Amino acid sequence: MEDNCNPIWNEELTIYIKDLKVPIILCVYDEDTFTKDDKMGDAEIDIKPYVKCLKKKGYEGVLDGTKVEKVEPSSDNCLARESFIVCNKGKLIQEMTLRLKNVECGEVEVEIEWLNLPGGKGLHD
Repeated sequence: MEDNCNPIWNEELTIYIKDLKVPIILCVYDEDTFTKDDKMGDAEIDIKPYVKCLKKKGYEGVLDGTKVEKVEPSSDNCLARESFIVCNKGKLIQEMTLRLKNVECGEVEVEIEWLNLPGGKGLHD
């Protein structure tokens, strides 16, 4: 990704979410070899619409690609454009393009999916 203004990380990350009402803060940094990494911006991932859909349940028989919910950009989220919560193999995923804050310009694309991990409490308030 050297000297690239549009890097592709293609990273997978599993995180523990303690409070479903609090947005996930995503901070983006470059990687410098000899100096401190520079912050390239940050964005909030508002998971409330996604969690609301998860709590409805009953998506096992729904066709792949079915749009369950549309989330519009607003002052309450960092969405750069509308985002859809979609059924995929009996699970819900949400792909979104987030506008980075605290930087002149920049966007990051993310996809979220809920996983019930062994020993976890599952979906709760």
